[in-house]
Amino acid sequence: MMQLKEKTAIITGGGSGFGASMAEVFAKNGAKVIVADLNLDNANKVAAQMRGFPVQVDVGNADSVEQMKVAIFKEYQKVDILVNNAGTTHLPAPMETIEEAEFDRVFNVNCKSVYLTAKQFVPHFKENKSGVILNIASTAGVSPRPNLNWYNSSKGWMILASKTMAVELAPFGIRVNVVNPVAGETPLLKSFLGEDTPEMRGKFLSTIPLGRFSMPEDIASAALFLCSDAASMITGANLEVDGGRTI
Repeated sequence: MMQLKEKTAIITGGGSGFGASMAEVFAKNGAKVIVADLNLDNANKVAAQMRGFPVQVDVGNADSVEQMKVAIFKEYQKVDILVNNAGTTHLPAPMETIEEAEFDRVFNVNCKSVYLTAKQFVPHFKENKSGVILNIASTAGVSPRPNLNWYNSSKGWMILASKTMAVELAPFGIRVNVVNPVAGETPLLKSFLGEDTPEMRGKFLSTIPLGRFSMPEDIASAALFLCSDAASMITGANLEVDGGRTI
């Protein structure tokens, strides 16, 4: 249906997992896709599949995010969609045992990145009186698990920040929404589980009523809808793509 025809979309963490699937689906639906990733090789590989534009970025670093903006606007005159998908976690452990450097890394990637991209792209959206921001949080920010305290907290921060952004930016024609995936088949799965074994998978799957992990295409389909004009009346929403886990 080409739901994103003539739209230009930035997807951070676009070089793998949920981000790569979103890039593919957005491109198939007509978008010009900017694949932004810390791993430039991965960004290049994904972008090459759809004639997208690869760019390297450390989303938790102000200078890097600004350089990403400069590179993008050399290539494109307008950006319509910003997907803050890049994310990370710490390994499951008691909260007091997580080192400060690890805490900082999680909050820089999961939280500060939303602030930094807003500083760079919200003025552009305001100027155009339109724009969509989609933040990929997690069911961990809604239904937290023990031993992932600081990861849970970072995703809860993202959810509340998104709601506040939605209220503040609505008068400018800018929509802000959240997708909350359950653990999925991505490179971070092992980190969430602690160890990727049949036993650990079975234990986690028993908490998901639909009985399976989320797949990248599940998140991409939800993202496509929320970023399209079909969702033009939706802002400040949190869409759980979790097989019923947070019920």
